[in-house]
Amino acid sequence: MTQSAAMDGAEKAQMPKQIPYIIANEGCERFSFYGMRNILTPFLITSLLLSMPEELRKGMAKEVFHTFVIGVYFFPLLGGWLADRFFGKYNTVLWLSLVYCCGHACLAIFENNRNGFYTGLFLIALGSGGIKPLVTSFVGDQFDQSNRSLAQKVFDGFYWIINFGSFFASLLMPFFLKEFGASIAFGIPGVLMLIATIIFWSGRTKYIHVPPAPRDPHSFLNVVRTALTTNVPGQARSGYFMAVAGVLLAIGSMFLIPKVGIVAALCLALVLVLGFGGMGAWMQLERARGIHPDAAVDGVRSVLRILVVFVLVTPFWSLFDQKASTWVLQANDMIKPTISFSIFSSSFSFEFQAAQMQALNPLLVMLLIPFNNIVLYPLLKRNGVELTALRRMGAGIAFSGLAWIVVGFMQLAIDGGNALEITWQILPYALLTFGEVLVSTTGLEFAYSQAPLAMKGVIMSFWNLSVTIGNLWVLLANSSVKSAAVTEQIKATGMSVTAFQMFFFAGFALFAAFLFALYARGYTMQNNYRQAK
Repeated sequence: MTQSAAMDGAEKAQMPKQIPYIIANEGCERFSFYGMRNILTPFLITSLLLSMPEELRKGMAKEVFHTFVIGVYFFPLLGGWLADRFFGKYNTVLWLSLVYCCGHACLAIFENNRNGFYTGLFLIALGSGGIKPLVTSFVGDQFDQSNRSLAQKVFDGFYWIINFGSFFASLLMPFFLKEFGASIAFGIPGVLMLIATIIFWSGRTKYIHVPPAPRDPHSFLNVVRTALTTNVPGQARSGYFMAVAGVLLAIGSMFLIPKVGIVAALCLALVLVLGFGGMGAWMQLERARGIHPDAAVDGVRSVLRILVVFVLVTPFWSLFDQKASTWVLQANDMIKPTISFSIFSSSFSFEFQAAQMQALNPLLVMLLIPFNNIVLYPLLKRNGVELTALRRMGAGIAFSGLAWIVVGFMQLAIDGGNALEITWQILPYALLTFGEVLVSTTGLEFAYSQAPLAMKGVIMSFWNLSVTIGNLWVLLANSSVKSAAVTEQIKATGMSVTAFQMFFFAGFALFAAFLFALYARGYTMQNNYRQAK
C-alpha cells in the first residue's frame, strides 16, 4: 500500500458506532469505583470501626483498604480466564457488572453491619477486578484493519475519562459522606454503576463479539509446566526442586494467617509460588524446546525477564495506593480550610475534607501528561537526555520515595505539636503523581512492546498482579508494627510508628529505584509490535 493510499484509508476510517456505549460505561463505572474507594478509609475510621479501641482503628482501616485493593487487582486473573475460556468478553463484563452493582447495594444498606459491608467490598472487588482486563480489550475488538488508526484516540479517551471521573468522585463524595451520611454517599456510586451496566447492555446488538479462543497447547503456563517437569537423563533437576521449594514455603505461609490475616497470607503464598516457580522455569526452560515451538519458549523467557521489572515496580504501588489510606489519615490531623461562597444572595460554606485532597491526583495527571509530552521530554532530548521507558520508570519509583520523605517530615512536625495546613500535602501529591505518570503510563506501553504477540494477555495479568503485591507489602508492614517488641524499637528512635513507617516506605522505594537502575543497564529492549500490513 502506498503512503497516499494509506492516508486516504485513514481519512475514510469511521469510528465504530458502538464505541460511545463503552466510553459512557467506563466513565460511569470509574466514577462509581473511585467514589466509594476514596471515602472508604474516612468511613471506616468515623463509623464502621468505632467499636474498636482508637489506637487500633487506623491500622485496621488501612488493613481493610489495602485488602480490598489487593482483591481488585487479583480478580483480573479470574475475569480474563472466564472470558477467554468460557463466556467471551461481553457476557463476562455484563454478569460481573451485575455482581458489582450488588456490592454497591451492600455498602449502602449495611453501613452499620460489618459483615454485610465487607461482603459488599468483596463483591465490588470481584466485579471491578473481573472486568478490568476485559473492557480495554473489548474496545480493541470493535476495530479492524480499516479503522485501527482511530483506536489510539479511543484509548486516550479512556485514560482521560478515568481521571475525569476520579477527579469529581474524589471532590464530591467526601462532601456527600459528611453532609448526607454513608447510605447516600455509597448509594450514589451504586446508582452510577447501575447506569453504567444499562448503558453497556444497551449496545449489545451493535458490538462485535469475538468468541472465546480455543485452548492453546503452547501457552505460557503449558511451556513452564513442561520445562519444570521434563526430566533429562544426566542433568540435575535444580529448577524443579526450586519450584517445589516455592510450593512448600507457600504452604508454610498459611501458618501466618493468625498474625497477618488470610488475604495477606494467601497473597504471600502466591508470591512465593510465582517467584520460586519463575526462577525454576528459567533454569530449565531449554527443556521445553522440541516439545513446544521455539517462538513459545523464547516468549516465556521474554516474559520472565519482564517480570523482574514488574517485581521492582511493586514498591511504587505500595506507596501510591497509600495516598487513599495513610495520607488521608494524616490529613485528618491537619488544619482544613473552610470554603465560603454565595449563589443568588445565599451564602454557603463547608469545611474541606481530608479525603478530597485525593482529587489532586487525577487533576495533576490530566495536566502532567500533556506537559511531559509537549514540554519536558522534548526539552530534555534537546539537551542530550534521552528518557527511555526504563529510565522513566526508575525515575518514577524514585519520585514516589521523595514524596514519602516529604510526608514523613510533615508527620514529624505534626507529632511535635505543630499545626500544619492541609495544603502542605500538595507538594507530596505533586511528586507522587509525577512518579505515577512516569511509572504507570510508561509501564503499560513497555509491557506491551516487550511481550511477544502470543504472550501479551499474560503480561497484562502480571502487571495487575504487581499492584496486588505492592499492597501486600503494606499489609505485611502494618502487621509487623503490631508486635510490642517492634513498637518499642521504633519508639527508641524518637519517632512515632506512623512517621517511622513513612520513612521506611520512602527508603523501600529508593532502594527499589537503585536496583531498577542496575537491572535496566543490562536489559535489552525488544520491539514486539505486530508488523504493518
